[in-house]
Amino acid sequence: MTTVLVVDDQQLQRYGFRVLLDSMPETEVVGEAANGAEAVRRTAELRPDVVLMDVRMPGMDGIEATRRIAEVGGRSRVLVLTTFDVDEYVHAALRAGASGFLLKDSRPEELLAGIRAVAGGDAVIAPALTRRILDEYARHVPTRRGAPGEDPRLASLTEREREILVAIGKGWTNSEIAARFVVAESTVKTHVGRVLAKIGARDRVQAVIFAYDQGVARPGAG
Repeated sequence: MTTVLVVDDQQLQRYGFRVLLDSMPETEVVGEAANGAEAVRRTAELRPDVVLMDVRMPGMDGIEATRRIAEVGGRSRVLVLTTFDVDEYVHAALRAGASGFLLKDSRPEELLAGIRAVAGGDAVIAPALTRRILDEYARHVPTRRGAPGEDPRLASLTEREREILVAIGKGWTNSEIAARFVVAESTVKTHVGRVLAKIGARDRVQAVIFAYDQGVARPGAG
């Protein structure tokens, strides 16, 4: 059973998510919050597996709430719900420690799959958002002028692990990486795990940030 805290300033929106999630045997809504401050407090109280986080809310917004929840280092992971008109917030949410992004108009099965993935320690980004998110984030990252090898974390990667990091930075899934390098998907998962451990990234989203910061990924790279 995956426990979920629903955070949205719109009561009808919260109700809709509660009805959907409570109708599924594998998820349970353990609480709701109408703003960021309440989300931080209720997360500390309830310790849900996943916090379903809106971005635009009065008072403390979803980005600051995500940052505070992530800083605690607890078990709760944040899945941000966004729309195309809030792309300007995405890079900040990545920095804040969000584990994934989905569109508010995602199909129910996509939302449920995203919640499962985040609860299981993975990261998820809606396919329609992946390139937009990476490009938006990259626009806010200063151009790195030094040699990529200056960072000891990057230098610690093997040649294959560096290739995996580049692929993660491009937004490729494990299956896409496996197809490109002609290896088993289980092998890719092993490589991804090693990359995350070596660079100190909690999940793939944080690995994307690292890849952009180090200049091994860039907008429009195929």
